[in-house]
Amino acid sequence: MTWAAFWALIATLNGEATQASCRRLAEELSRRSVPDIIGFAERHAEALYRLDQEKFGTLPVADMTGRNGGPLPQSADGFLYARCAVVAAGQAAWEGAFFDADKFAPYTSAECEGEWLLYVPDRAYELATRKEWDRSTPYCFESYSNKDGWPNLGS
Repeated sequence: MTWAAFWALIATLNGEATQASCRRLAEELSRRSVPDIIGFAERHAEALYRLDQEKFGTLPVADMTGRNGGPLPQSADGFLYARCAVVAAGQAAWEGAFFDADKFAPYTSAECEGEWLLYVPDRAYELATRKEWDRSTPYCFESYSNKDGWPNLGS
């Protein structure tokens, strides 16, 4: 799947990865070929992987503080969901974050939904094939998997 086709599908979310919008996207995607579903999953994983960077992952959770009143760090899951929210916001938001990390910051808010986007490829595959998908992609989207994005993590 081309990046243009991927972003066109993401645009159907209207900027948010709600349960309802992601269900609609999965249904739309399920009407396409299995190679298209796989291609979407690969682009999705790559988009998340590219955002897996220290400059984004070390941002505090927006509008929240820790017990001591200081910034609240993102959890690994929270960071993954924030990256999903950025992708769901569309190509301009995703590209813009790379040039200005402050544009990523609002997506760390607990109010931002992103988790539902993770399930779209699997759901689309299941709808299309009536089989569960045990998938893998060339890119791991789990937090802290992009070693180039986290040079200070060490090995």
